[in-house]
Amino acid sequence: MPFPDSTGTRPAAPMPTPEVSNERGPTPAARQKARRGFRRFPTPALPGLAVCFAGAGLAWGLAQLLPGISPLLVAILAGALWRNLAPVPAVLAPGVAISAKKLLRTGIVLLGLQVSLTSVLDLGFGVLAVVVASVAVTFFGTLWIGARLGISPAQRLLIASGFSICGAAAVAGMDGVAKAKEEEVATAIALVVLFGTIMIPLVPFLGGLLGLPEGTLGIWIGASTHEVAQVVAAGGAVGGGTLAIAVTVKLARVLMLAPMAAGVSIHQRRQQRRAVTAGEAEATSRAVKRPPIVPLFVLGFVAAMLLRTTGVLPEPVLGVGQVLQTLLLSAAMFALGLGVHLKSLMRVGYRPVQLGLLSTVVILGISLGGIAALGL
Repeated sequence: MPFPDSTGTRPAAPMPTPEVSNERGPTPAARQKARRGFRRFPTPALPGLAVCFAGAGLAWGLAQLLPGISPLLVAILAGALWRNLAPVPAVLAPGVAISAKKLLRTGIVLLGLQVSLTSVLDLGFGVLAVVVASVAVTFFGTLWIGARLGISPAQRLLIASGFSICGAAAVAGMDGVAKAKEEEVATAIALVVLFGTIMIPLVPFLGGLLGLPEGTLGIWIGASTHEVAQVVAAGGAVGGGTLAIAVTVKLARVLMLAPMAAGVSIHQRRQQRRAVTAGEAEATSRAVKRPPIVPLFVLGFVAAMLLRTTGVLPEPVLGVGQVLQTLLLSAAMFALGLGVHLKSLMRVGYRPVQLGLLSTVVILGISLGGIAALGL
């Protein structure tokens, strides 16, 4: 990198200055200034990263004391409690932003190591049909209802993704495509936490009222509950057999993230092309950055899933990957929790909350209707 006074051409007779160079090279003052420049990038993120990892460790410890509770759920609730009960120092902001985005995406890639394509296919055609129908109807139904409620396109896209696919991970995935505002992302995350947490006791309770067998209840929990962590909590409350089925069905929903993100990106690219007139095409192509067809971290998730499916990774490696994935996602959930400000959510108005409620009702109804229709 050239020095600030560099012009790219060498003067005929360079004149050394006390602050930049002398006959022996850069002066101590110049070297110190350069070192400060190199240190400037990573240092501001360290406090926030440290706090998020500390929050993840705390959540992990609490989860060990509370059987059946996922550290991801504890982490996001802990972050939300801090955000709403005490001020969050501004110095943490850079690290929190990295945790909520980069750590989350890395954790999603590692999540692919927990998904075997073979185990998903072993669910059978009927269960997979329920999964696809639940995701598709909830996604497009939420978009349609959101439009009727007058909610912005980016906001309803994030809510539709989080409620139909896999909670905060889907919100993050679609944020890379939709380029939503920060408050829209925070609102979608808050709604996922709110309604997904309500579903943890609600779905098992409703399943008991309906007299559903444990296996059928596991399918319903996995096909309807928003977050993987919330599925673990709800399934674990019923029993080990229910939990295994619920998690496998939920991971089948997680697989829908890649094709849904690709479809949304292709749709947005087409919309951009239609919106541009022939005379503005060149200017717009320079000014507008088209969203990627599939975000890079989603491709990483698919690659990790395919690697797990091959069976070449030994169990110890998969175990380490699961621990690392849980740690990264817990740190990311803590960071996302710090963005859940209830007062700000109240200022957003009742319409996003109403959309979240209706979207939850849709996915509960569609998944249960599919299970009943196919006799699962």
